[in-house]
Amino acid sequence: MMKLGVIGWPIGHSLSPRMHGAALRALGIDGTYEAIAVPPGEVAARVPALFADGYRGLNVTIPHKQAVMPLVDTLTPTARAIGAVNTIINDGGRLTGHNTDATGFMRGLSEAGCDVRGQCVLVLGAGGSARAVVYALSGAGAHVTIWNRTRERAIALAAEFGAEATDRPMPARCGQFALIVNTTSAGMTPNAGETPLPLAGRGVGARFVYDLVYNPRETMLLKEARAVGAQPIGGLAMLVYQGAEALRLWTGRDAPVDVMIQAIA
Repeated sequence: MMKLGVIGWPIGHSLSPRMHGAALRALGIDGTYEAIAVPPGEVAARVPALFADGYRGLNVTIPHKQAVMPLVDTLTPTARAIGAVNTIINDGGRLTGHNTDATGFMRGLSEAGCDVRGQCVLVLGAGGSARAVVYALSGAGAHVTIWNRTRERAIALAAEFGAEATDRPMPARCGQFALIVNTTSAGMTPNAGETPLPLAGRGVGARFVYDLVYNPRETMLLKEARAVGAQPIGGLAMLVYQGAEALRLWTGRDAPVDVMIQAIA
């Protein structure tokens, strides 16, 4: 039996078990996929223990994407460049850290019809997910500006990827951004009434607003985006597409994306 799972803190909101469970059944693979709550202080002990217990692979979510990096034997070039791991594969006891977030993020943009080449983009946050987003956007030719509550982290991330940092969540030139991306957990259940960036009445000219939070399906940020005329992109897009790539890496087979979408719709 193939044992798979996702670690994070908190993790009870995760839709990944439902999504991957449906995919494994569709592929005829005898396997399980569990959500595993791992407090930050236990990552270094729990990850090796899970693989010693026979896990084939793990997804890694907030807040562990950087903490697991020293725990793997090898990092792929993409994971190393991003500086975060969201997928680990166990090959006979040798652990390889991948990052499928960048691929999943860009596929979600493509599906929505958003071409960022030459466009100005505002990214909210500077954590593991933000690193993948900024890496992907910079590689696609976007001009990226980063805001984070801790400005020093935004400055450091911007320096790594040739982006800019701003000290205000709503820069004076916010109307110039074609896309706004939220990579923070603001607005995630149970704090669905929160928003990382109030849009109403701010003269936001963005054509797209992409919120990586997927629970609730339509966050406060996306509701406000719709109200100001921007096209909202929910976090389910990135969840499905990064998960599909992770499943391909674990099983060597193309993931049934339609089945995965239906499982969490």
